[in-house]
Amino acid sequence: MARTSRLTRDEVRTMFERLRAANPAPKSDLEYGSPYQLLVAVVLSAQATDKGVNVATRKLFPVAPTPEAMVSLGVEGVEDYIKTIGLFRAKAKNVVALSHQLLEKHGGEVPRDRAALEALPGVGRKTANVVLNIVFGEPVMAVDTHIFRISNRMGLAPGKDVLAVEHALLKVVPAEFMLHAHHWLILHGRYTCTARKPLCGQCGLTDLCRFRDKTIAT
Repeated sequence: MARTSRLTRDEVRTMFERLRAANPAPKSDLEYGSPYQLLVAVVLSAQATDKGVNVATRKLFPVAPTPEAMVSLGVEGVEDYIKTIGLFRAKAKNVVALSHQLLEKHGGEVPRDRAALEALPGVGRKTANVVLNIVFGEPVMAVDTHIFRISNRMGLAPGKDVLAVEHALLKVVPAEFMLHAHHWLILHGRYTCTARKPLCGQCGLTDLCRFRDKTIAT
């Protein structure tokens, strides 16, 4: 199979100019009221939908809005609130354990440090990047399945795995768009450039996109 050609530098800029014009201040679909709650929500969102996580956290966060309260609630208590989410038992253990660690090592605050974040139970590179970007405004790229798919499909930043795509995006995305880039791409992949039936007829980027099998119907 022939490799997808890459977008040019000018095409990448045009792409993000259009995404910004359509949605100047994109936000995560996850609901949260503090950096700690965002961290927990992202941990819970692994292999789950944001919608499903929000249903659970709307009940969990009023009861356990802080690390102290989450630890007091305990693993079984957290399980009761998140049992509608996949892998809820493992996630409950991680949420309580990371809350313990935040209290013991970081004064209950979410650290602004990748290594410290990734040392928390249940937190990987993608979750750390989400927190660094949204909470601290760091110019990092959190690559999920949506971003991985459309980066390869569109020719934006092809790569064999999520880390390769992350590094490629950091090279091609102009600095002025980096703060919101991962939100624009996630939302585009989630609602327009979907996995099975991309809505090419409703997409404002079709003239730039390198996808060979564009759908015609709107």
